Amino acid sequence: MLTVYNTIDNILIITDKPEEKGSWINMINPTEAEIELVTKATGIECDFIRDVLDDDERPRIETEDNQILVIINVPIIQNATVIYETIPLGIILTDDHFVTVCLQEVDVLKDFINGKVRDLKTQKKTRFLFQILYKSASLYLTLLREIERKTNEIESALIKSMKNKDLIKLLNLQKSLVYFTTSLKTNEQVMDKMLRTKVLEIYEEDQDLLEDVIIENKQALEMSETYSNISSSMMTSFSSIISNNLNIVMKFLASITIILALPTMLASFFGMNVKIPLQTSDNGFMIVVGMSIVLCFGGIIFLAKRKMF
Repeated sequence: MLTVYNTIDNILIITDKPEEKGSWINMINPTEAEIELVTKATGIECDFIRDVLDDDERPRIETEDNQILVIINVPIIQNATVIYETIPLGIILTDDHFVTVCLQEVDVLKDFINGKVRDLKTQKKTRFLFQILYKSASLYLTLLREIERKTNEIESALIKSMKNKDLIKLLNLQKSLVYFTTSLKTNEQVMDKMLRTKVLEIYEEDQDLLEDVIIENKQALEMSETYSNISSSMMTSFSSIISNNLNIVMKFLASITIILALPTMLASFFGMNVKIPLQTSDNGFMIVVGMSIVLCFGGIIFLAKRKMF
């Protein structure tokens, strides 16, 4: 999908002129025909666009012929399993155009498209880039708080009753935190390179915005690492609890087996086809039953003292 935007009087409008200067070209899983159309209209290298379409492409920044490619990882939600993942978002800056490329629609760009971002001007490409980076870091923070809330809910459910589905949910959240932590670290490297190498022409009024982006990203990274450590500790703790519960059950079943074996052993003695005491007694049966009961109680007391119950 290919959509072209431009801002006129601070209002974002859709146009059909990708060659127009100052336009924002948003490409969502573009076809070869759309890639060819954009490259002809803007002069952008085809490889810049195709690189972003690799799901495993790592965040980086590179330049070639006055064209700047910035790739960052942005968060997405897989609704089928409620797993949070990340996906590459490519941002290409030229002298006249601003191009975003992604494999699917992402929430990071929705507020820009819906006109919910103040001071959006597609002509101010550097500021537009920093605004996207800031929105991405803010979205990470929002989803991290949501992950924390879901983790607390799962923890409460596991304390009451340990079910496999809750453990799987916790595992999925832990996996999501790993994705977030890795992506935030690589995004931070890209931002540090922007600030250190001056690949972009950073205007004085945009300097504060870039610093805010770096601070927001660091905060998200710290939160992600903290929640990831907590989640790992929870998984380890619950694994130990499950193992301990299993040991308790096995110990209880072993104790019951021992107690039930005592009257069975006694009954086996009196069931032998040989002459034994009480064989001719009228009260022999009741005596044997009584002895079995005494043995059972004795076994229970013996095992209870050794905390086998």
